[in-house]
Amino acid sequence: MGGTFAVRAAGFCYPFLPYHLDALQLSTRAVGQLLAVFGLGWFTGSVLWGWMSDKAGRRPTLTAAMAMAAIALPLLAQAHAPTAIAGAAFVAGMAYDAPRPVLSAAIAERFADDKSRAHLNATRNFIINVAAATAGATGGVLADRAGIPALLWANGAVCALFGALAWLTLGNRTSAAAQKPPNLRRQDVISDSRLAVLLLASLATLTAAASLFSSLPMLMARAGLSATDYGWAQTANAAAVLALSPLLNRWLSQRAHRGRPMTGLLALSALILGTTMGAAALASTVPGFSLLAALAVPGEVIAFVAAGDVLARISPPGAYGLYAGIWGTTLAGAVVIAPVLASWSLTHGGPSLAATTTLTSGAIGAALCWPLTALIKQAPSPRPRGS
Repeated sequence: MGGTFAVRAAGFCYPFLPYHLDALQLSTRAVGQLLAVFGLGWFTGSVLWGWMSDKAGRRPTLTAAMAMAAIALPLLAQAHAPTAIAGAAFVAGMAYDAPRPVLSAAIAERFADDKSRAHLNATRNFIINVAAATAGATGGVLADRAGIPALLWANGAVCALFGALAWLTLGNRTSAAAQKPPNLRRQDVISDSRLAVLLLASLATLTAAASLFSSLPMLMARAGLSATDYGWAQTANAAAVLALSPLLNRWLSQRAHRGRPMTGLLALSALILGTTMGAAALASTVPGFSLLAALAVPGEVIAFVAAGDVLARISPPGAYGLYAGIWGTTLAGAVVIAPVLASWSLTHGGPSLAATTTLTSGAIGAALCWPLTALIKQAPSPRPRGS
């Protein structure tokens, strides 16, 4: 939990990468493409680190991921050629969300009751939200003074520190799954219809959520606002996280205690995120962007807790890391889709088209929760062979 907070609070790369690329005088299209490359790295890393967490354990997984980040982020800070930027962005993207599948597997394996898992997932996502908003707020203050390359160097240094601490403090222990790897066939995962629909619903929902950190800086830059202005929007988001998360977490824990999957809440979060981030495409002032960034918080909190609840219910024993890593690709995919969709919309239809596409994404995520509910009630959990 502490390492997750540290690397996200110093995670300046993702929120400030659009400004860094803009300072290199790249076109809007090139910026969107390079952000998508970062997202492709994130996509690849999600599956890789989830699989490694089950097979090799948490110590080597976190150490390897943080070592990659410590190398890639300084290179990204100094690179000027598009090819070099793309390579560094891909590797940085691979490492960016590495702690998530590892921690998800730890929570699912160690806590059997729904209420405890929901509480810990809510706490984890509270930490991530506060840390991400902290990165946006502090980075906004420091960007004009120290420069964004310095922020990327600092990001890499914190990742190196976390990797070293993971190596020292986790010792030689591995997860229970790593000690006895599950014999789960590829077709078992592919044929899990509940996982497939959860991935689609999460992808649509998180595409709207990803706008807060990918499309929002693009929209604010288009409106003539600076990185410092973007920092103020993230400060408003952080304040809303601090004010609302404890209340939402308590409420979500109580809902989990009822024993029913949180598919209805996942649909609600999709509608909140689609509406708020769609409206952000029509904003033009710092107060307007800041208000909408704050109003998106309930959708963020509910989305991650609800998806985590569903994921824990459908994951086979011993494959929590793999399933968490596969689910993490939806966030990575959203990071790819959101900036590309925003840049395409702004180029071909302006803010009104950007608002429409974001709202539609949220509506699709909500609609997919209906068949997901039916599948969870009908389909048995996939089990490894021999179980």
